[in-house]
Amino acid sequence: MNEDIRSINFHNNKARSIRGSCKMIIEGFDGKVPRTMEELVKLPGVARKTANVVLGTAFGIPAGMVVDTHLKRVTFRLGLTRETDPVKVERDLMRIIPQKEWIFGAHAIIWHGRRVCHARKPDCDNCVLEDICPKCGVKEKK
Repeated sequence: MNEDIRSINFHNNKARSIRGSCKMIIEGFDGKVPRTMEELVKLPGVARKTANVVLGTAFGIPAGMVVDTHLKRVTFRLGLTRETDPVKVERDLMRIIPQKEWIFGAHAIIWHGRRVCHARKPDCDNCVLEDICPKCGVKEKK
């Protein structure tokens, strides 16, 4: 299994977590991936972010919002949160974004952060959020 994930950082630890999670799913959950946050975070290597990805993407359950580095950066720049801790960022966003939008919304923001709102040099000229973004609003207009 390590060869399948060798390109991932900390692949040995992740391989160990994958094996542990598989064993726990088989022995503790009758071979079915858990469908609650509480059960998923009991699996080795699974925290809120992974649990939210599984619940939202695999099962369509909006239990929370996936918070990664891109989402944190974009929502901070947009003034949607002033927090840096992922749990607090998630909490802030869950207060202002309707639950039915948590799954798509998180993925859309992450995609925007990867493709447009880069960490070092955001592409404000091609940003669909330029009109509401304080970061884009302070750039010099040509």
